[in-house]
Amino acid sequence: MTIEQPATRPANPRFSSGPCAKPPTFDLTKLADAALGRSHRAAVGKGKLKAAIEGTREILGIPADYRIGIVPASDTGAVEMALWSLLGERKVEMLAWESFGSGWVTDVVKQLKIDAEVKTADYGQIVDLASIDFSNDVVFTWNGTTSGVRVPNGDWIAKDRKGLTICDATSAAFAMDLPWDKLDVTTFSWQKVLGGEAAHGMLILSPRAVQRLENYTPAWPLPKIFQLTKAGKLIEGIFTGATINTPSMLAVEDYLFALDWARSVGGLQGLIARADSNAGAVHAFCDQNDWIGNLAEDAATRSNTSVCLKFTDARIQDGSAFAKAVAKRLEAENIALDIGAYRDAPAGLRIWCGGTVETSDIEAMLPWLAWAFETEIASQTEAA
Repeated sequence: MTIEQPATRPANPRFSSGPCAKPPTFDLTKLADAALGRSHRAAVGKGKLKAAIEGTREILGIPADYRIGIVPASDTGAVEMALWSLLGERKVEMLAWESFGSGWVTDVVKQLKIDAEVKTADYGQIVDLASIDFSNDVVFTWNGTTSGVRVPNGDWIAKDRKGLTICDATSAAFAMDLPWDKLDVTTFSWQKVLGGEAAHGMLILSPRAVQRLENYTPAWPLPKIFQLTKAGKLIEGIFTGATINTPSMLAVEDYLFALDWARSVGGLQGLIARADSNAGAVHAFCDQNDWIGNLAEDAATRSNTSVCLKFTDARIQDGSAFAKAVAKRLEAENIALDIGAYRDAPAGLRIWCGGTVETSDIEAMLPWLAWAFETEIASQTEAA
């Protein structure tokens, strides 16, 4: 049986959860002013790196006394720099409800061998946020990129905490309202919400985190790429554009372009509104179709960026094979690229809904998702 295809196609089929879609106005000519072939330590390079830092501060509303640094190895590098440099002074609570949070547990428990209490939840759920003891350091992801589950807000974080909060916010920054007074260390990567190029991470430190760095020395040696202090003092240059290693000035230019685009759509609130609109279209689609649902069980914890979906039709025999077949059909038609669930996550789909995606493309793609589902179900029935 041939099922009729929808008439409208997305203008941009890129719904990958990382690297994510470029801003809609992106063109390679926009990067013509990149400081290529120049030292990043020359005035032009330092100027652009500082502009990237201060543009981040401006759009995200980061307090003036917080340090912002550009560090190597994307969000992973930024998180691991924080874990290895700051932890060990006191007990740690590790919160994990998806793949990347689980990875940070491995760092802390198996590699650093720190006294830690590990609190986990299955994909689609979140840990009991009311149970956290903030006399400990607390490590968590704001938004679970591979589960589509986010913390609903920052109300659960104690203002009078004794420990530090270390937050991996890579799929939340520029799409969710982060309460900076509750976050001591925050990290993200350029390739997520603003669709920047990969390999660079952002490390944001509160004054409390700086105080820890200057008054505590870990028991383990730190590689040069992780070192944030010298002779017991913060290396301030890292937070003014003097990066630890050589950055890509082409990637820096791309990030500066993305920041300019973010300003053009209304800054942080404009970006949040765009992500909410995109995710809302997907959530409404799930409400209208009983064969698909949101992996996040509680609507209050559903992501507005990495929206993870599960097939719920009882006719599906092999969930993993079915989801892959649906994703393959959509890719073959150039309708939706790279939307398969993360390799460690439950079988299903993951649709990126961050602000660089146009709602019109989400709305054009969803009828095709219905087409791919019906076509694959019919194929499965015929094969049986």
